[in-house]
Amino acid sequence: MRRLRTILWLGLKELRSLAADPVLALFMVYAFSAAIYSQATGITYELRNASVSILDEDRSQLSARLRDALLPPFFRPPEPIGAAEVGPRMDTARDTFVLDIPPNFQRDLAAGRHPELQLNVDATAMSQAGIGAGYLQQIVAQEIATFLGRTETVPVALRMRTAFNPNNESGWFVGVVGLINNVTMLAVLLAGAAVIREREHGTLDHLLVMPVSPLEIALAKLWSNGLVITVATGLSLWFVVHEAVGMPIAGSVPLFLLGVALYLFFATAVGLLLGTAARSMPQLGLLFILVVLPMNILSGGNSPFESMPRALQIVMSAFPSTHFVAFAQAILYRGAGLDIVWPQFLATGGVGGLVMAVALLRFRRSIAQAVG
Repeated sequence: MRRLRTILWLGLKELRSLAADPVLALFMVYAFSAAIYSQATGITYELRNASVSILDEDRSQLSARLRDALLPPFFRPPEPIGAAEVGPRMDTARDTFVLDIPPNFQRDLAAGRHPELQLNVDATAMSQAGIGAGYLQQIVAQEIATFLGRTETVPVALRMRTAFNPNNESGWFVGVVGLINNVTMLAVLLAGAAVIREREHGTLDHLLVMPVSPLEIALAKLWSNGLVITVATGLSLWFVVHEAVGMPIAGSVPLFLLGVALYLFFATAVGLLLGTAARSMPQLGLLFILVVLPMNILSGGNSPFESMPRALQIVMSAFPSTHFVAFAQAILYRGAGLDIVWPQFLATGGVGGLVMAVALLRFRRSIAQAVG
């Protein structure tokens, strides 16, 4: 009981220290509010306001129909251009698409010939280029079929049913991914900064002359920073992602927060390890870039995990960040319960406990070296 009281009071000291650091406190508030909202509303994977120009060398009724079919919000009003403008406009990224309608296109089509349309695509805008090219192909095919009075007949009718995100709102996806990434980043930074702050302020020496052990110091830092991150995650999920962005939460918020708490065993332990390796905040920042950013990018949140090379999938399966993304999306999007996500919970808790044991051992050795 004495050890538990010591860990409790040392953790409360960490909370007061965090509250007394206005820069770190404001950074936390920003990271779980404005940063997530701006990502969710500013980053979109849908086709929206794509710039398109038309080189109309036919000037027929059909070419006018094709021009009028490109409507907002998918496309901006098409601009008519000349042949000499195609290359410069594509080179300067003024247009994502340039549709070239050749001379006598309507006449050749009515005569049963097979004229060709040319669509120039700026593929540096990957999302809009891929989706927009498909949209343009469908629009052109539909307008030509309508103009010729034909109906498309296929032997099988495909009825698409979009589950969990029926309107394909990318803000729902980006908001949750931003929240998941910020949980990892803030947990690592807070735990690492707590160690470095003690060293820079000289308070670590004061702790060492008190009747407390390195294990108690480390556990106090872990639970206090983990509590702050868990509370901030719950508030951000509800007020920013759910209320401000408008994403419905399909599953249990307490179950998700339980998973967050399990994941924080790993994330705060990584921060503790980096804090013992770094001697200053700039060094911690460099280690953070080398360790945490690749872990976030390859966790399956920003791109499908299945699309990665098989060898990389095997390596990343050993990191709890991958399992964190998996159970977070399962709970929040698909309403999964504990009976479905328990394997991810088990993997996250197991690896997190192992990394925490290594971090505590490393912290103890660094304290012993400081004393020596």
